[in-house]
Amino acid sequence: MQATIVLNRIVAATVATALVATMPVEAAGGGRQATRRAPAKAVRVGGLPQGTQRPTTEVVLSVGQGEVITLPADAADVWVANPNVADVDVSNPRQIRLFGKDYGTTTVFVTAASGRVIYSTNVRVGQNLNSIDRMMKAAMPDADIKVITVGQLAVLTGTVAAPADVAQAQQIVAALLNPGIDVSNPSTPLKIAVINRLRTATPMQVNLQVKFAEVSKSFVKNIGTRLKTKDNSGTGFLFGSDSGNAGTITIDPTTGVKTSTYLTGAQRTTIGAAGAILGTNVLAALDLGETNGQVTTLANPNLTALSGETGSFLAGGEIPIPVSQGLGAVSVEYKQYGVSLAYTPTVLADGRISLRVRPEVSQLSSAGAVTLNNVTIPALTTRRAETTVELGSGQSLVIGGLLQSGTDNSIDKTPGLGDVPILGSLFRSNAWKRNESELMIVITPYLVRPVNANEIVLPTDGYKAPDDAGRVFLGRLGEGTTGGDRPKPTMAVPTLAGPAIGANAPVPAAPIAPQPSSDPATADKKALLPKKSKKGEQPATPGFSL
Repeated sequence: MQATIVLNRIVAATVATALVATMPVEAAGGGRQATRRAPAKAVRVGGLPQGTQRPTTEVVLSVGQGEVITLPADAADVWVANPNVADVDVSNPRQIRLFGKDYGTTTVFVTAASGRVIYSTNVRVGQNLNSIDRMMKAAMPDADIKVITVGQLAVLTGTVAAPADVAQAQQIVAALLNPGIDVSNPSTPLKIAVINRLRTATPMQVNLQVKFAEVSKSFVKNIGTRLKTKDNSGTGFLFGSDSGNAGTITIDPTTGVKTSTYLTGAQRTTIGAAGAILGTNVLAALDLGETNGQVTTLANPNLTALSGETGSFLAGGEIPIPVSQGLGAVSVEYKQYGVSLAYTPTVLADGRISLRVRPEVSQLSSAGAVTLNNVTIPALTTRRAETTVELGSGQSLVIGGLLQSGTDNSIDKTPGLGDVPILGSLFRSNAWKRNESELMIVITPYLVRPVNANEIVLPTDGYKAPDDAGRVFLGRLGEGTTGGDRPKPTMAVPTLAGPAIGANAPVPAAPIAPQPSSDPATADKKALLPKKSKKGEQPATPGFSL
């Protein structure tokens, strides 16, 4: 009797355990894992393939957002790698609710009762991820921007229209990913950092053309007088004005014949006069000179530089200048002169260009030269401008100009006598000088792109050096054809390789076109008629026949 009671208890415990094992377990709302098992027959899971399975899809959610996923089969088990980032709520065996909780990434697997994976995905949760694309499209409709977030980092890729849009896009994305944080302050820590890898579609090379146009005129007038007297009798009155030797007065003591010779002065024209006043021989020379000069300078340097970088250009030379170092030591420093240009372009939005430009034109001049230790150091005449401007591609702007007019009038005279009207002009010299100068500096930037080398025209195109016969007998300095071309490289015609088998077979550079028949009618008939196979020949089959 006692053995029967023990056997009944064992059977009851076994039945209870079997009932509990077959009951379905429903996941609570907001639970991390849901398990559903089939209450009917047992399932064999040993037949599943071995290996590792990874999700191939990705779900992007913002914090607090979710979505309902309909499954292809009944779910028996739901697994979430990191429930703190995203979690799953199982409403019924064919639907799960996936929602984001915090920044980060996680993985979700849903399996059936047989152990087969019926759904798997990677989940990426961030702040305003779904609204970033719409915001960027509304703010920059012409841009192609993609935002990829991984953990606490966001990477911006794509292209924008102008360099100014790069910083603007970064600021918009940083503000959306970090709500409530002042992203304009560089010292403020961000929850999600933004790495900017955007590129601009606008060409970043800027070619700057600078024109120096200067016209200088000078007018010089000089009037000078020279007087000389001579009296052999000793009773005459002698006087003179020595601003230079007027000449010589010679009297022959035997015959008393007088000979007067005047000397040419420093001016272009000299008028001499000789005579006698009150028994005194007088020799006068009047120097007259007028000079009109005009100097025209036109320099047009141009230089190409990358946006944000500084480019410099110099067409001229360097002049050595000795510098004393003390204790008798002398060093040499070099001073540049010629046509120089330095500028820093920055491409802005809408094709605008900001330029920091410094053009200069300098020339060696004897005016103001210095002589040290028998070494003459020439002076430099310089025209320079330095400024920052903003203009569009192809637009021109006058960044500097000068209109100068100066007059210099001087009189060299004998005190008292030079102030006498009319006759006082014999005792004074007059010099008058006027300088007029007009200078303009014009800049024109261009957004440029590289071109093929064969499309560039050089000043030496068509030039040919003369041979010895043309240079010696005909006096030729150069030969060639105006508008001619220079030797240019060309692409070699690719050589077609012979037939080969396997991986060693070379790939032809271009498809080989079939050779047309000389008779189109015959070719059409041959194309329509089926080919007759020879005796014993096997029909063609895919693959190789060796």
